[in-house]
Amino acid sequence: MARGTMWRKGVALAALAAAPLLLGSTGLGSELDRRVLAAHNRERAAAGVPALQWDEDLAAGARVWAAHLGATGRFMHSPDEPDAEPQGENLWAGTPGYYSPEAMVGLWIAEKRVYRPGVFPDNSRTGDLEDVGHYTQLVWRRTRAVGCALAHGRREDFLVCRYATAGNVIGERPL
Repeated sequence: MARGTMWRKGVALAALAAAPLLLGSTGLGSELDRRVLAAHNRERAAAGVPALQWDEDLAAGARVWAAHLGATGRFMHSPDEPDAEPQGENLWAGTPGYYSPEAMVGLWIAEKRVYRPGVFPDNSRTGDLEDVGHYTQLVWRRTRAVGCALAHGRREDFLVCRYATAGNVIGERPL
């Protein structure tokens, strides 16, 4: 094996080992996790749906994808895992260190201003599902668990939240 290849593998392993410390989210014991969960549950209570529980497996998957977004700087949803139970996913990106966890989740909640009750995907007053998709996932009645993680990229922070049962199911009502 070439010396450069071994060095790159060593750097990659060191980064992977340090990832939980760098991502700002290492379990529900962290302040970020508690605040993100509380922001979700305040809105769910206002919408009349049951509170979410924190799921560390969802958070672990969110940490991996958040680290990828931070490393690449590319803002995109994760690919679906073949043969895996579908998960919902909300993404946020913004100025590093500027936004509170409540403000990050609040940008998804703000989509309710154009939310229209009804059968998904006909839930946007603008006619564009992307204008309400974060909000509908956040308040989706059948969703019971969430796990989130924050990563710091060069130019942006990235918040990834994963949900089970996944929301935004065509033909179903969010609320």
